[in-house]
Amino acid sequence: MAERTLQQILSQLNSYPYVPYSEALKLLSKAKIALLQLKAVTPSPSTPASHLQLAREVYEAGALFSIRAKNAEVFTRYVSQLQPFYELADAAADESGSNNHAADESRNKVTGLYLLLLLTQGRYAEFHSELEVLSTRAHGSEKIERDLFLGYPIHLERWLMEGSYDRVWYAMKSREVPSEEYGVFSEILTSQIRSEIASSSERAYPSLPLSSTKSLLFLGSEGAVVDFARHRGWIIRDGQIFFPAAEASAEDGGDEKDMSQMVIENTLGYARELETIV
Repeated sequence: MAERTLQQILSQLNSYPYVPYSEALKLLSKAKIALLQLKAVTPSPSTPASHLQLAREVYEAGALFSIRAKNAEVFTRYVSQLQPFYELADAAADESGSNNHAADESRNKVTGLYLLLLLTQGRYAEFHSELEVLSTRAHGSEKIERDLFLGYPIHLERWLMEGSYDRVWYAMKSREVPSEEYGVFSEILTSQIRSEIASSSERAYPSLPLSSTKSLLFLGSEGAVVDFARHRGWIIRDGQIFFPAAEASAEDGGDEKDMSQMVIENTLGYARELETIV
């Protein structure tokens, strides 16, 4: 009876992925009660494989619904609950020498979202720890980088560390985004990128034309640039933006300034290319 109830709930959740979060929570609560009845809330080697699969699907559905609701805390809790199920699946796969590709895809989707969450929260040490675990499981990093869901946050992190913000921006705005759930993080990353570009601009130049700054920050209008500039404490005069921080940073080493200029020039070059395409 409990097994049939779980199957029905999962069918509802999968058929209506954008049901209101409050409704999804009710269904997930019922699913957890059914898991309790099956003694499958946490996995063990004696738990029937069908019950393990149902529990895993419930927690993965909960993780995806929490991300769509932008509830990072609940999402992280679901990721923690899924880990022992994944570890048990790995052990079983090692013994049998077989893989469930459909289950791997769902797992990689949730794991990729978790990597993206770590990235947007600036938890880089944890991000790289997760990558090490993934690389060990996949017997190398090439396989995970080719994966649709895992490769996306890995590439974004690399480009962010390189200062290739133009490539990050393009990836977020193109078909490279693996699923709609991944798009939840685009707004956060965009804000972070703008902040980094603004800081690089302050270090690299005493001023920039207002029109160039609009392209540089990927903003939709000069009015949006003015609002952003006021928030940063920049001075706008005669169609030019002046960076008060430029004088204070003039004493810094030349290497940092050269790197900042390179970042700005690369980003401006991409922005101009984009404008010509549009």
